[in-house]
Amino acid sequence: METIEKVTPVTHLSIKLKNDFEKFTTAFQNLAGKITKEDLDNIAKDPEGARKHIETLQGYQGLMIFNITEHGALLALAGQKRFARQYMLGNPLFALSMTKHDIRAAIYAPLKVLVYVNDQNETFVEYDKPSDQFGQFGVAEITEFALGLDEKVSKLIAKADE
Repeated sequence: METIEKVTPVTHLSIKLKNDFEKFTTAFQNLAGKITKEDLDNIAKDPEGARKHIETLQGYQGLMIFNITEHGALLALAGQKRFARQYMLGNPLFALSMTKHDIRAAIYAPLKVLVYVNDQNETFVEYDKPSDQFGQFGVAEITEFALGLDEKVSKLIAKADE
């Protein structure tokens, strides 16, 4: 086994929201499309039909939620009451636009976005900049697409916080 290690700088964004946790997460979830495991399973069975179906699932900026993890509920195991929700966010067609150039881009698709309330009862959203994550592969087509993702995610967050 051979291991290659590379340190890559990633810009981490932490955005203080004007809306509270419930208002923001409700808006975020309503704006983003939703995709299920069954939708993804159907891609291999009927690629062209799946593509058309995925297009109908897209939400604002073409983004959709793959999964929601309630980290606040998990913290109850430690006796803490917290609001924290992690979203897996992206679009299989966006991932395809990148992974067809370099399969390694799949490690960052879908993206992770965390919404939480801090100890001062302020709501934040945090994520790593997609262009930094995907750009590390040095493939112009991937980097260009990921720069567009930076904008899409930023617009979704801003819209959900209106």
